Amino acid sequence: MLAPESGTTPAYREAIAEQGETGLTRAFTGRTARGIVNRFQREHTEGAPLGYPDVHHVTAPLRAAARERGDADGFHLWAGQAHALAEPLPAAELVRRLAADARAALLAASGPSSRAAGG
Repeated sequence: MLAPESGTTPAYREAIAEQGETGLTRAFTGRTARGIVNRFQREHTEGAPLGYPDVHHVTAPLRAAARERGDADGFHLWAGQAHALAEPLPAAELVRRLAADARAALLAASGPSSRAAGG
């Protein structure tokens, strides 16, 4: 979401980079998803209907207008609980890092200590 190649809006990028809490909501689309808690989510999560895609269509113009204004309190900020760990790296660099981390984890898991533990 923070890669230069991503289409993430500036307001969304700022929210991802901060330490904001996340929570589950149906308020934006009628389908449960996790996002960084903002004003819209706080005000509309309780009692939000299970109504996908109807809720999605009803809120779409509101969300689009908020995105255009740069109002991060008015549109969904989908993110996982570890969103603050995201780094603004080019996609190619991010993929290289993830691949290197995966190789290192596989090597560590198949090393002598894992075999000794019965792995």
